[in-house]
Amino acid sequence: MQEQPPDETSSHAVPSGEDEWMRHDGHDELRKCFHEEQNKLRSKVVEEDAELWLLEGDEPKVDGVSLRLVGGVDLSFVKGDDVNACAALVVLEYPSLKVVYEDYQMVQLTVPYLAGYLAFREVPFLLQSLENLRSSQPMLMPQILIVDGNGILHPRGVGLASHLGVLCSIPTIGVAKTFLHVDGMTKNDINEQCKPHLLKAHDWHPLQGASGRIWGAALRSTNDSTNPIFVTVGSGICLSTALRVVCACIRHRIPEPVRWADLNSREYLRQWVASGQAEVESSMGKTANCSPQP
Repeated sequence: MQEQPPDETSSHAVPSGEDEWMRHDGHDELRKCFHEEQNKLRSKVVEEDAELWLLEGDEPKVDGVSLRLVGGVDLSFVKGDDVNACAALVVLEYPSLKVVYEDYQMVQLTVPYLAGYLAFREVPFLLQSLENLRSSQPMLMPQILIVDGNGILHPRGVGLASHLGVLCSIPTIGVAKTFLHVDGMTKNDINEQCKPHLLKAHDWHPLQGASGRIWGAALRSTNDSTNPIFVTVGSGICLSTALRVVCACIRHRIPEPVRWADLNSREYLRQWVASGQAEVESSMGKTANCSPQP
C-alpha cells in the first residue's frame, strides 16, 4: 500500500517544519514517537549499492554478484475495511521472472493510519513474512526487494521501502503508482517536466525537488503505458541500479514482483471473504494456495 497523496494544491505530503507531527487529533504522543523513530531510521538509510549487482547481459566482474532472486511485497485491504488485510510476499527467479515462492497471510492492523507514518502500520507484517521465509526456505530469500510504496521520496526521507530496508537488511526499491508531494514538487509539475522525456519504454527522468535533491525517477514502463511509475531508493541500493532492476523486471506497467504480490493478495482476500472469516482464520500462518492470476 502507498501513502495517499495530499490535495493537488499542496506542495508537501505533510506540513513542513520540525513540528509537522503536532496535529492535536488524539494521536499526538504516538505521532511524536513515530517521528523520533523515523529520524533514527533515516540516519541508517544507505543510498549506495550493497553489492555490485550483475544483471542479465552484464559482463562478469571479479566482485560482481549475479542477481537470482527478486522479491515483491504488498498489503491489500478488504474493501471498506482498514483493519483486515492480506500481507503478501512473492519471490521471483531472475531473469526468468518465474514465481518460486509466495506467501499470503491475513493480518489485522491495529496501529492507526497517520499521514507520513504508514510504515509503522505495515512493516511489522512484512518483516514477519520475510522471517517466515528465512526460517522455512532460506535458499529462496530475495537478494533485492521491490516494495509497493515510496523509499526516500518522503517528507522525512524514510518511506515504507526505506523503513523496511533498514530493518530487514535487504536492499529495497520503492515503486509507486501515485506521486507523493515532497520538497516543493507537485504532480502537475512533475508531469510537465517528465512528459517530454518519457517517449518510450524504460525512459526515465529524475525527480528533482526545490532543494536540488534528486528524490527518485519517473519511469515509463512500457510503450503502451503512458502513466509513469515513480522509482525511489529504499535502502542498500543506488538510484541507477534501482532503475536497472525495475526495468529488468517489467513486463507490464508494474514490475512483476510487486504486480504478483498485488494481484494474488487481492485474490486471496476474495477467497477470504467468500469462504468466511472463521474458516480462513483456522489456516492462518500457511502459504496461500492460489495460483497467479493473468
